[in-house]
Amino acid sequence: MYNESMVTPSISPAFFVAYFAVIAVLLVLMLASQWILFSKAGEPGWACIIPVYNTIVYLKIGGKPWYWFLLMFIPVVNVVLGIMALQAFLKAYGRGSAGSVILALLFSVIYLPYLAFSKEVKYVGV
Repeated sequence: MYNESMVTPSISPAFFVAYFAVIAVLLVLMLASQWILFSKAGEPGWACIIPVYNTIVYLKIGGKPWYWFLLMFIPVVNVVLGIMALQAFLKAYGRGSAGSVILALLFSVIYLPYLAFSKEVKYVGV
């Protein structure tokens, strides 16, 4: 006998509410982290919420030229430049090692708030 519930699994609306609540909390955490990191570097914290401008400020903090933003539209080049920009950004906070870059790539939800909220992490410049 055909039973539709056996074919189509149903997902509870509570799951979606919980899922979006977790995403919202992570989004706010990452926004606050980036705001604090920009402020530590002497840049306006609100710059992290403006598209395009936030990337230019991010590159500026890492000491990279603004036109890297344009080069990031080229496939494959964008991956290489993105990793190099991340390394330069982390180096501006005294964390430019390969291990720090890997941590930031794989566990950014944990590592970037650590950088932002840690009292021992200071902006050291380029």
